[in-house]
Amino acid sequence: MNLNQLKIFYLAIKQGSLSAAADELNITQPAVTKGIQRLQEYYEVKFVERFGRKLELTFAGKGLYEISEKIFELEGLAEDYLRDFQQHKRGHIRIVSSETFGTHYLPFIVNRYSLANPQIRLTVKILPNEDVVKRTVAHLTDLGFLSYPFEHKNLFLKELLEERLVIIFSPEHHFSQKDKIEPYDLEGQSIIMHEKGAAPQMIIDELVRKNNVSIFKYLEFSNNEAIKRAVESGVGIAIISEKVASEEIKSGKLKAIQFSDAPIRRKFYMVYNTDKFISASLQSLIDSTFRWAARFLQVSF
Repeated sequence: MNLNQLKIFYLAIKQGSLSAAADELNITQPAVTKGIQRLQEYYEVKFVERFGRKLELTFAGKGLYEISEKIFELEGLAEDYLRDFQQHKRGHIRIVSSETFGTHYLPFIVNRYSLANPQIRLTVKILPNEDVVKRTVAHLTDLGFLSYPFEHKNLFLKELLEERLVIIFSPEHHFSQKDKIEPYDLEGQSIIMHEKGAAPQMIIDELVRKNNVSIFKYLEFSNNEAIKRAVESGVGIAIISEKVASEEIKSGKLKAIQFSDAPIRRKFYMVYNTDKFISASLQSLIDSTFRWAARFLQVSF
């Protein structure tokens, strides 16, 4: 069916005149007449009778008008739906993040954005840093967050946030008697490690290498909650985000300490594929994330 001819027919009946339909379609009145004639000729069915300037529907015409009304109502819905995308009221943004940022920082960003953009669907996956990189390179996500910098020709990487790390231990540990510690105090300690590639493990490895310290790697866990529970039970010590352990530190379940020379810090990074099309909704989320990070840093430092 020729939808242009159907629309001419529909608007002529809806407006009640050929001239009104011509004005709405921005065509001439003879073109409206010709469109209706061609529709009738093609199907060999009479849809409209003219009595002077008045249009009357035949029985077949009434049925066709009812169907065409539904068709063009759906067309209007489709246009409204697509206009929402053009105006960035709809869409789907896929996010992947390393654990600490994804668990303790990203919810504030996502919740704030969702309240302002309720029709934009956001999905978040918490993954190891290596998987964040792989999925971003493979175009399986729109936006990623890493806890260490990763250079790749297909990745755009930008520093977002810096946080302080602390050494946590149970209240019964002998570190409780100290205000600060030196790197050599790690000698012989049972250190609970994050999975390979995690920022705290990389920091531990660097401390050991630079200070020629021998440590005992006792346990390795893939998430912060398991690390904290293990430290609480007295299995060993761990380097972890101060924010991640803040509740346990406040309640006295864990103690925290820093090195004497300088606090240990690590940075978080936003990452996306350099070939990624940045829609206005995604750009809005990126901008919102950096505004949140700027406010967070003002409060924290």
